[in-house]
Amino acid sequence: MKDIHPLSIVHSDAQIGENVTIGPFTTIEKDVVIGDNSWIGPNVTIFNGARLGNNVQVFPGAVVAGIPQDLKFKGEKTTAEVGDFSVIREMVTINRGTAAAGATRIGKHCLIMAYAHVAHDCVLGDRVVLANNVNLAGHVEIEDWAILEGLVAVQQFCRVGAHSFIAGGSLVRKHVPPFVKAAREPLSYVGVNSIGLQRRNFASEQIHQIHDIYRILFVSGYRMSKAIEVIEQNIPPSQERELILDFVHKQPEIMRGLRHMNGKTVHDEN
Repeated sequence: MKDIHPLSIVHSDAQIGENVTIGPFTTIEKDVVIGDNSWIGPNVTIFNGARLGNNVQVFPGAVVAGIPQDLKFKGEKTTAEVGDFSVIREMVTINRGTAAAGATRIGKHCLIMAYAHVAHDCVLGDRVVLANNVNLAGHVEIEDWAILEGLVAVQQFCRVGAHSFIAGGSLVRKHVPPFVKAAREPLSYVGVNSIGLQRRNFASEQIHQIHDIYRILFVSGYRMSKAIEVIEQNIPPSQERELILDFVHKQPEIMRGLRHMNGKTVHDEN
């Protein structure tokens, strides 16, 4: 059973799941898939290429799968995907991908608050929160459980690690490692996101280990290669350790230049 308001425009070829509600003055184009039990509010626009999971909520004024704001885009067939149980609030814009990646992806149980923008080819993990007016440029990656407070702007190709927290109004021009808090201008790492981890039932031992790893990386004064060696020799293997080391291996530039952690400034020559 579907509840489609007679004042909405839904293409006959759009794939609409069971128990879906679609409000008035909403437009849904042909190449669209909407999963079961989803709620699409009034005045929503869902363009070709949208793929919405089950139990998704889309609030008034949102635009999903608009074409990329990228001059290289030539009309190729791409998608914008929203995972199960995610909530897209008022006036959010989500652009679909380009040929470079093929899709823009938002994971499950995400909350994208009002006026946020998710550009082409971005990838968001599960349970990500983008607060009001967050703006993501193209090809940004936000990993699971990350929280970006209001008015955060993220430069293209930046990666924000899992369980990290970025303070409101920050300009993110570099990668942010997992489990940290980032703030100030220019953006600095200002400690481990201990409160967020406690709320997610991380044990004290896990949080202490994360602190120890980041002390070695950011406070010890070691070069990157030496810091990684010390961590591998002295910190017992764990999911958290491997997540951090994997991030550092893939984004070694986070260890270059000036770094700020726990109120200390460290120079690195590597």
